[in-house]
Amino acid sequence: MRAAFIVTLALAVTTPSFAALKPGAIAPSFQTQAALGGKPFTFSLDAARKKGPVVVYFFPAAFTSGCTAEAHEFAEAMPEFKKLGASVIGAAGDSIEKLAKFSVEECRSAFPVGIATKQMAKGFDVAIPVIGRTNRTSYLIAPNGQILYAHSNGDYRGHVTGVMTALKAWKATQKRL
Repeated sequence: MRAAFIVTLALAVTTPSFAALKPGAIAPSFQTQAALGGKPFTFSLDAARKKGPVVVYFFPAAFTSGCTAEAHEFAEAMPEFKKLGASVIGAAGDSIEKLAKFSVEECRSAFPVGIATKQMAKGFDVAIPVIGRTNRTSYLIAPNGQILYAHSNGDYRGHVTGVMTALKAWKATQKRL
């Protein structure tokens, strides 16, 4: 039984998948328990969108190798995200206690991580029901709620650069308006 679980988990986090929410769709609104710098708080996508574009990235589990590497990449890119007026939140199906620790140790207190509730995972179509986790999917959401970019792939590499490229392109179009 344990071997089957491990094989299922390995396939879920390494096999490319495709985000069902495509650019142009409206992102589902959500509130969730999150942590930043180890301190829990309630995160609201609607409130974050009022301040600018939001990156919502889902990852399978805190403190796993790929998720840790991805968190490091997002943390290193935070100065550029902030310069472009964007905020970032990571989300996984872990407990708030585990995510609070992850927010300090791996996210380097640079951005919050929150609980990916079943409702969120279903709404963003990132649920892996067999194991009760989410796949690895990154979304860039405009202040009006429209999804500007979606990248779904079990490999953490490419998520930060893809979102950053899309954000820069969107910002360039906003300057022309």
